[in-house]
Amino acid sequence: MSPRHSNPSPRDTFHQDLPLHPATRAQSIVESIYSQSQSSETSDSTAASSIDDAHPRLLRPGLYVPTLTFFHADTEDLDLGAIAKHAVRLAQAGVAGLTTQGSNGEAVHLTHQERKLVTKATRNALDNAGYQSLPIIVGCGSQSTRETVELCREAMTSGGDYALVLPPSYYKAMYKPESLVEFFEEVAGASPIPILIYNYPGAVAGIDIDSDVITQLAQHPNILGCKLTCGNTGKLGRIASAVDAVTPSEDGSGFMCMGGSADFTLQTLVVGGSGIIGGLGNIAPRACVRIIELYKAGKMDGAKKMQAIVARGDWAAISGGIVGTKSALETYYGYGGFARKPLPRPNQQEAAKYASGFKELVELEKSLS
Repeated sequence: MSPRHSNPSPRDTFHQDLPLHPATRAQSIVESIYSQSQSSETSDSTAASSIDDAHPRLLRPGLYVPTLTFFHADTEDLDLGAIAKHAVRLAQAGVAGLTTQGSNGEAVHLTHQERKLVTKATRNALDNAGYQSLPIIVGCGSQSTRETVELCREAMTSGGDYALVLPPSYYKAMYKPESLVEFFEEVAGASPIPILIYNYPGAVAGIDIDSDVITQLAQHPNILGCKLTCGNTGKLGRIASAVDAVTPSEDGSGFMCMGGSADFTLQTLVVGGSGIIGGLGNIAPRACVRIIELYKAGKMDGAKKMQAIVARGDWAAISGGIVGTKSALETYYGYGGFARKPLPRPNQQEAAKYASGFKELVELEKSLS
């Protein structure tokens, strides 16, 4: 999979002499992007200063957790202490990285300033706990190309390493067939950090980016991965094969082809995917990581048994959404609180139902601690 060089963007010009395939391509791309972004943009954040220009935080196969955003129950102000505590708990469980400002992070409920504060708090907490090398992917989707690029820039200055970008959808009926390709190419060309394509039809009026389009976009030197929350493992397998995606046992091209839910972790790995960006990791990071470890070790029977438990737990997360996940986190771990309004706060009966749905999984998780 060689980078395209016709009509190069300003960042494309950095990659004319890159090798065409192996994992060093991804590392070289990221290093040159970081070098340029650090020299051309002035950061207003001390969080970004922990990035080493020569050694950026690389994405590696494994579990990435889209972190919850926590609020004080009485004011709905950000609870930065809980955000920091949670980030460290996940890092200690062996995750490959974190994602802020995703669907689980209630990005749509946050101002730009709050988004930056969440990412800064997460980066600072990781650095202070000794996890300086753990990468942060930041959700940067918006309805215009301009604001999406702005969010990518803010992500970098807040300590983020990569941007996860949804396609815009509000004016879906007016888009031309090429509109989404142009959107991602323009965002990738202007973003100071590499981007991952986020395919989540349920969040974007049913827009479902097909494997041909993602494979085409994967040739852009600043697009280094994708997250498929559509759940289509056939699509994931086609993309992974076409781009020679990195896997737990093979470096491949360095392109990260990620599943978007923990209930198909093993399926993602079997068809050649790189790992999972899954919200269930907020509840049971060790169990999710363990599936990947068992698969890599060739212990398929154990991986299948653990996947079954994780899938049952993930159904509780899918059914209860952010409300149920936060409720269960509060029940079992003593923090979590509530989502921002207008999302409802569970009553006692509902909280008990959410706790019951996660019980088997939490027991497994605690046995792995």
